[in-house]
Amino acid sequence: MLTAETVGSILHFDGDGLPVTSLYARVEPGGNHRDLHTRVSSMLDEIRPLAKDETVEHEDRISVRDDIARIREALGEEQWHPGAIAIFACSGHGLYAEIPLPLPVRDRVIVDTVPFSRPMLAVLEEYDRSCVAVVDEASARLWELYQDEMQELAEVSDPKLRKTNYAAGMAEDRVSNKADELRKRHYRHVTRQLSDLLTADGYDLLIVGGHEYEVPDFVQQLPRDLRMRVAGTFSIDPSAMPLAELRNSATAIVDRYELGRDRQLVAETLERAATGGMAALGLPDCLWAGSVRGIQTLLVQDGAQAPGVVCDESGWLARSGSNCPLCGKITRSTPNIIDELVQAVVDEGGSIRHVRAQTQLSDAMTAAELRFPLPPQPTDGHPPLP
Repeated sequence: MLTAETVGSILHFDGDGLPVTSLYARVEPGGNHRDLHTRVSSMLDEIRPLAKDETVEHEDRISVRDDIARIREALGEEQWHPGAIAIFACSGHGLYAEIPLPLPVRDRVIVDTVPFSRPMLAVLEEYDRSCVAVVDEASARLWELYQDEMQELAEVSDPKLRKTNYAAGMAEDRVSNKADELRKRHYRHVTRQLSDLLTADGYDLLIVGGHEYEVPDFVQQLPRDLRMRVAGTFSIDPSAMPLAELRNSATAIVDRYELGRDRQLVAETLERAATGGMAALGLPDCLWAGSVRGIQTLLVQDGAQAPGVVCDESGWLARSGSNCPLCGKITRSTPNIIDELVQAVVDEGGSIRHVRAQTQLSDAMTAAELRFPLPPQPTDGHPPLP
């Protein structure tokens, strides 16, 4: 399972100057292993000269050579799911990690002193990581929910008032006050645990479950920064909690939250475009914005496809055109220009959001928040002004 620890180990890896091999490969549905093996082998051949280059330090050459061997070995054993696989290796410093990605990325291999993590982060930031807390008056269990998979993080247990206190003849109001005090103390304990988790691991959302009569009290006592992250609550008996029921309840809340956020993002972007702000609406304008590296955030209707052309020299993207108006080179046809646009935005450090909700984006297919006002598009074979 992909976890924050796995991603964090890549982002914070320090190889003391040794080269790190970062390889990304699309994994097509249907298990076309021959094509995958051919593409990965071809990428490994690209970096093989580094393992033989006498101008490179001996230790660096050995590390790259071992990286190639380790990745080739993994390729023979691969059982990767459709989407993409990101592999990070630095054999000289003990790093080897395979990160499954739920969306396809551009095939590439890069050897540098730090992991090339930008494509991985661009994909992963589309998926919210949620902390799920199931709480009652004296116990709590905390879970991570990510891409429909759940992993238990921690368990909290605190004292509670026992029935013997009633039998001992305590006054009813004293019993009630003592119970309230213990419950609030427990809630504060759980809150501290949640604060530590959300601060250290950067969870996007907080989901709270428990008895219907207890959950509102717990949520109400959360500090404002945690309450702002609560995506929803659900009712469940903490003492009898099937994992499937827990996952289904939490996943339904995440789905509702993400659909609502999609609608809000689209509405804000469309309003910005309508008022002449820094936004582009529709595939032609977004392709031009991608061509000039002007997209900060790209919104794509989930499943949208359209043919188009690409200039591999200048990066020009368009629906049609046999020659690039920027450099004059012959363009390359592609069955889905939207995928090319997504990869171009990722390469320039922009973010992507695939919108599943039905909005006005269903017709426009794409919209974008821009980094700067776009220059005029080329017309009549003339390039745009700088």
